[in-house]
Amino acid sequence: MPAFSHVFVIVMENEESTSLIGNGSAPYINSLANSYGLATQYYAVSHPSLPNYLALTAGSTFGINSDCTTCWVNATNVADQIEASGRSWKAYLEGMPSACFVGDAYPYMQKHNPWIYYNDIRTNAARCNAHVVPFSQLGTDLVGGSVPNYVWITPNMCNDMHDCSIATGDNWLKQQVPAILNSAAYRTGGVLFITWDEGSTNAGCCTNAAGGRVATVVISPLGRTGFQSSVPETHYSLLRTIEDSWNLPRLAGAACSCTAQMREYFR
Repeated sequence: MPAFSHVFVIVMENEESTSLIGNGSAPYINSLANSYGLATQYYAVSHPSLPNYLALTAGSTFGINSDCTTCWVNATNVADQIEASGRSWKAYLEGMPSACFVGDAYPYMQKHNPWIYYNDIRTNAARCNAHVVPFSQLGTDLVGGSVPNYVWITPNMCNDMHDCSIATGDNWLKQQVPAILNSAAYRTGGVLFITWDEGSTNAGCCTNAAGGRVATVVISPLGRTGFQSSVPETHYSLLRTIEDSWNLPRLAGAACSCTAQMREYFR
């Protein structure tokens, strides 16, 4: 596994891979999928949204099977690991009214912000305000060269395709992704993962995933181009890949022998 300088993760919403790949309403997504790496057998873990966000960031759904707003989680998450390793992280939430905001403020919805659910982040005001911030700060950080090692991005309920069209989400990515790809953080050994939280089916794999088959695009100057992988992978695979790159312990589902490392996308 290459040791990434920076990791960017964008999580979109509620589309099966078959509704995106080859769809003329998503020309930008398809251009990325054709140019970089595309996971063709990548599966969300569960339904609805929240369990998948927790799986991506802590390797478990913690038995949560709803979009509950006060089902707080007392568990180690990847942000804890990143800080312990001496690296930096920040989550950028589009539409979030203020840093560390707790609750819903449509088109921002808490269920798409896993970081607020972790007790050791939410209840530590200084930590939370520094790391869980409105999306508007990303542009400043990219231009100013102060991008953290781990960047989490949640679009709002329209731009993530949840409440608006595939074309709307595709256009949002077309507007936002180039700034990432043009940044020094990305160009000097970074990686960008674009995934969807869940699909519209219960398709699954790997003994512990049944949230639908979703598109996941892997973009990196260290990566293979025009590449498609048929390896069965899940949200736990994405977490494991980041942990393995940075020599972090694998959390819960990321440590399962059933969880593939996404090594094949990189040269």
